Amino acid sequence: MRTDTPWSALPARDHLLAGVADAAGAPVLDVVVPVYNEEKDLEPCVLRLHDHLARTFPYAFRITVADNASTDRTPEVARRLARTLPGVRSYRLEEKGRGRALRTVWSHSDAPVLAYMDVDLSTDLNALLPLVAPLISGHSDLAIGSRLARSSRVVRGTKREFISRAYNIILRSSLAARFSDAQCGFKAIRREVAQRLLPMVEDTGWFFDTELLVLAERAGLRIHEVPVDWVDDPDSTVHIVRTATEDLKGVWRVGRALAVGALPLDRLARPFGDDPRDRGIGGVPRGLARQLVGFCVVGALSTLLYLALYSLFRLGVGPQLANGCALLVSAVVNTSANRRLTFGVRGRGGTVRHQAQGLVVFAIGLALTSGSLAALGAASGSPSHGTELAVLIAANLAATVLRFLLFRAWVFPDRDRDQGGDRGGDAGGDRGGDAVAVGERGGDADGPVHAPPPRPSAEQADDTRTEPADDTHHELRNAR
Repeated sequence: MRTDTPWSALPARDHLLAGVADAAGAPVLDVVVPVYNEEKDLEPCVLRLHDHLARTFPYAFRITVADNASTDRTPEVARRLARTLPGVRSYRLEEKGRGRALRTVWSHSDAPVLAYMDVDLSTDLNALLPLVAPLISGHSDLAIGSRLARSSRVVRGTKREFISRAYNIILRSSLAARFSDAQCGFKAIRREVAQRLLPMVEDTGWFFDTELLVLAERAGLRIHEVPVDWVDDPDSTVHIVRTATEDLKGVWRVGRALAVGALPLDRLARPFGDDPRDRGIGGVPRGLARQLVGFCVVGALSTLLYLALYSLFRLGVGPQLANGCALLVSAVVNTSANRRLTFGVRGRGGTVRHQAQGLVVFAIGLALTSGSLAALGAASGSPSHGTELAVLIAANLAATVLRFLLFRAWVFPDRDRDQGGDRGGDAGGDRGGDAVAVGERGGDADGPVHAPPPRPSAEQADDTRTEPADDTHHELRNAR
């Protein structure tokens, strides 16, 4: 996985102004059509799309044909379209992969909003403006067309319907995805978001979309969904079994990376906008309610673990030793869980320090619980096992309240997150090492990254509204 991404925080979203974009000579929207051996369908697709945008889209636009290693007449058709239609250009890549084509074109586009759609145009083009409008207005970071929304109208066979819904169930259950349709070939993204996300996405094929969406959602970016009308293409060349197998491998890889905190997604957090309701209120700690809920859930599970371990250890040792061992093990687990789930610390950096501070908190809890057991023994001599557990539960409740306060104020303080302190450094500083955990898929991810191709010169850049450009065909050989 590449780690040369800009790690500065994303700026606040702003509304894109058509006049400003036009004056700079760049279109507002760049629609990419990735193709492989589509000599028959490419020209009707581009003509229809160009006509629709010219008639209905209120901003300057560009259509980019991304030909990834076609072996038929597709490159020739793409070049002819680039010569004859204003606002159309062609890129040629010598390696296959839809994800690779999108990554290459999006990475070097000068348009503030980037989109793509499949060449078969199965999605009704009337959904294109609603798709990109939230990105232009600054409301959202990404937008996707959904065939599974209630108001969508879809015509396709039972087999594809089953596969699509089963795949989304897998995503929801394994990766906790909340978006409804990962596979619809109708998506858009703001350029500054793409610049941060694309270096984190490893897949170069059909799983590219899913990986992009999962990482964006986990980073807290806003994904807008648009119900679409969609008609299945009976001549689709997608190999369903092979694609499904690669997708499942991708789900496993991304799930593992997220589980170990190997991606510094906290660096993608958006600042709040200008809405007064989004501004911080003096005297009210931010994120307190969410942290309390997470801490309570982790605490409840840790208590169950502690009681189970105490009962197990008590079979062979005395109450004080059993209590100490059970509390030590559960404290380590509790600190790790709160670090990741409650306070959102990602990456391995700072783990030792956090565990050391957690052990100090553990010592305080040990003093409370051990003192309670000692007081119980002095008062009743030989208390029953049930009485011991009741006293320990009460002592642990008191220790839990103190643990939360210490965790929030000392172990995982807010100033680290707000001022780019240890927690920010942990996530960013370890990104090189953490990338190893997710970059194990071989040469495609870990191989050499070739220098990006230069953008078209001013003479080559096309004006999307005026005269047709010259041949804007660009070859991106060995592009990643």
